Amino acid sequence: MRTTSTYPARPVLITALALTATGSLLLTPHSAGADPKPVTREGSGLDRTAAAAAPKSAALRALAAPDTPAASAAERTGAALGYPRRQVLVPDPENPADKSLKLGLTPYHAIAPKLNALQALGDRVSVEVTGRSAGGHRLYLVTVTAPETARQARAQERMRELIENAPGTAARSPEIKAGYKTPVFFNNNIHGNEWEGTDASLALVERLATADDARTKDLLAHSRLYFNVTANPDGRIAGTRANADGFDLNRDFVTASQPETRVMRQIEIDKQPAVMLDLHGYVNGTLIEPTTPPHGENYEYDLFLKNAYANALGMESAVNGLGYTPDKDGVQPAQIPFRDQAEGWDDWPPIFTPQYAAFHGTVAAHTVEIPLTVNNAAYDSLPVTELRRRSAVNVDVAGAALRATLDFVRTRRTSLIADQIEVFRRGAAGAAQVPVSAQTVPGVPGIGPEDVYTTTFPRAYVLPAKTGTTAGATATARLVDHLLANDVRVTRAARAFRLGGRTYPKGSYVVDMHQPKRGLANVLLADGRDISDKVSVMYDISGWSLGRLWGAQAVPVTGGGLSGLGLRPVTAATPVGTVAPRGDLRLRLDDPNAVAALNSLLKQGVSVRRAADASVVVPASARRRALAAARSYDVSFTAVTSTGPTTALHSVRVAAAVTAGELFALREMGFEVTPVSAAVLNAGFDWSSVDVLFVSAGLDRAALGASARTALDAFLAGHGLVGRGVGGAAVGTGAGLLDVTAVAGNGDANGVVRVVNSGGRVTAGAPDHSFVYAPVWFTGLGPGVRVEQSYAARNPLVSGHWRPLADGSGGPAAAAGQASVVSGPHAVLFGTEPLFRDHPKGEFPQVAQALITMAQAHASSGPVEESG
Repeated sequence: MRTTSTYPARPVLITALALTATGSLLLTPHSAGADPKPVTREGSGLDRTAAAAAPKSAALRALAAPDTPAASAAERTGAALGYPRRQVLVPDPENPADKSLKLGLTPYHAIAPKLNALQALGDRVSVEVTGRSAGGHRLYLVTVTAPETARQARAQERMRELIENAPGTAARSPEIKAGYKTPVFFNNNIHGNEWEGTDASLALVERLATADDARTKDLLAHSRLYFNVTANPDGRIAGTRANADGFDLNRDFVTASQPETRVMRQIEIDKQPAVMLDLHGYVNGTLIEPTTPPHGENYEYDLFLKNAYANALGMESAVNGLGYTPDKDGVQPAQIPFRDQAEGWDDWPPIFTPQYAAFHGTVAAHTVEIPLTVNNAAYDSLPVTELRRRSAVNVDVAGAALRATLDFVRTRRTSLIADQIEVFRRGAAGAAQVPVSAQTVPGVPGIGPEDVYTTTFPRAYVLPAKTGTTAGATATARLVDHLLANDVRVTRAARAFRLGGRTYPKGSYVVDMHQPKRGLANVLLADGRDISDKVSVMYDISGWSLGRLWGAQAVPVTGGGLSGLGLRPVTAATPVGTVAPRGDLRLRLDDPNAVAALNSLLKQGVSVRRAADASVVVPASARRRALAAARSYDVSFTAVTSTGPTTALHSVRVAAAVTAGELFALREMGFEVTPVSAAVLNAGFDWSSVDVLFVSAGLDRAALGASARTALDAFLAGHGLVGRGVGGAAVGTGAGLLDVTAVAGNGDANGVVRVVNSGGRVTAGAPDHSFVYAPVWFTGLGPGVRVEQSYAARNPLVSGHWRPLADGSGGPAAAAGQASVVSGPHAVLFGTEPLFRDHPKGEFPQVAQALITMAQAHASSGPVEESG
């Protein structure tokens, strides 16, 4: 990576990531340059060029998992019982294929027996099963603390609640100052092939369980230590970064599509840690956050930086103090990006575990990247002895970071809790953020204007009430439930009200931004910000607005009081699903839940027909099944008046060469999906088992053998294609399905964009915003090509990071006004990313309509009928 900056360098050498001889990433001097390739957190990341092949069972398990545990809040937080809380874990069957074994590390099947043994060592260790992974493996949370009676545990919970709910009172509480146990959270193995944090944590728990020294006793008397033993057991076993659904869990915190992410989210909410570490690999020397700019504008960053930098210094000293050297061990000195880099390792999006934790009151949160690579190519190529040497070093380094953090907590617990209280106090009071500077954050060197990111919070957000017959009702309910699951407080109006110069109907939802977790509310709902001019490179996504991408309306209100508006707190969104009492029924496919309801009815054999406006008509005879679908999917079936001609629909069977997020989203919408790739087609594929092909990754015509290419072309000649990005477009144009030229924009660009919909079947009722990641547009449109959607004129970027390339091409100005979605008789091509990581829910129906349109156009659909 190369970086550029328009501000003075930090007081040390500006550095960049490069590969060392040991195969790890190392910060080294660099030269400046324009439009560098981005640093990807913790290695190469997930391969977006490979087709996903996650099993359907994993998706169903993830979709069926509840947003919140079945246990009560008191049971989850430990208030119903004291500590320790022991349980005997049934061991898993021994698995000789567990990838941990080759490294001399703890295989997943050995974790349960190990935890049983640790609980038996004394009265300090407790174990909970917090849920199951997408692959069905148990997730374990270990708590280490001095014993507590049930009464003492309830007192701890009361103090925890006071800190969040009444921070002004908590700040003056002598009970909290003297008796509250500082919560600390250690998250391990979120990337399954970054193993060693688990082993370091297990070793630390074992030491803490029996240590008799005064420092340990003092620590455990005044702290609760929480260890998520392995956040990704699927990946630990398989040696993959992702879970069984193919998801990078350390990109999932805004969406929380995966059960493992939802478990971590609940730990953050219930335990409210003041300090947390997320242990990763591999960067040599050990990389210890805080990060480079840009910094998330919704954090209380002055409080965060103060504590995160101080703890980073302690961890750096501990890691370097182990005595490893480059010459002897291949281990470089530790590094701190905030101090040692200008850009490229940022904390802008809340998709990463430490950055998400900051919104729940964590005032020192760190990704720690241990040094020596043992995964991917190294795992397959290095001798076992060298792999085990490296893993032993990594366990040692991770252990040093853990122990240094405990020393930090033990010596600073009072100020850590005071700063956590201040985070919540500012939110509840609507107080202004404090910009970072040498004066506001003394002791942190090199703070400059490039580090100052703040925002102006609105007074409230209003999510206007939508009736069951109005577009967006299901999306609004989903967004409300998502906010609540993130511990954002939401109220609902018992009557119509006027706020900010506008009248809202009864039943509208209001998010009061004078609340402890206002930062989280704003980072989820706000449009975000165009930061293209701030830095030359970003880690990952830079725009993600749920208010723009989830199909609901979130209106920011900058002024006015909320008292007297008849607002009542809610714990769940009011259901909006309805079914008209008589006659045929119309279902508008304007939400992924509506698509899932349609596919459910089709699988039950209901005779559904498609209208010209892309809605579907369900016969009155299927009202009972429609009622069940309305309850299950929270969608509305309205009365049919007149639709004009309709055509019969059948279940759409999709062959998909797509990313993991796209595969999951297709299954979320209820499509029957068969994953394919170039390798699958070359091995021989039964094209009669599917109706349409969806391609975005892993299917290059040039990689197909002659017979596979012939079979593919024969299928496409009689069926339809939906393509996304340059790869999908290449399949379509290569087969002569659509006469267009796909233009690739800056491959590093991503964010929320404005779009203009044409009103055709594919984008009928679609939102006027979309999401891009390596944006594409289409030019040279030949005969028969229809523009379904275009990028908005001038600068389409609302929030995110999208620069032109060094030659001036590929930027948002070049995309402005160009076609972003095109169609023809045999293909629909997307230049946007409507299914990206299962996130932009409001865009999902565009892909569904494209698949249905292509499948229907080439199926024997039966006679055309008039309805109404």
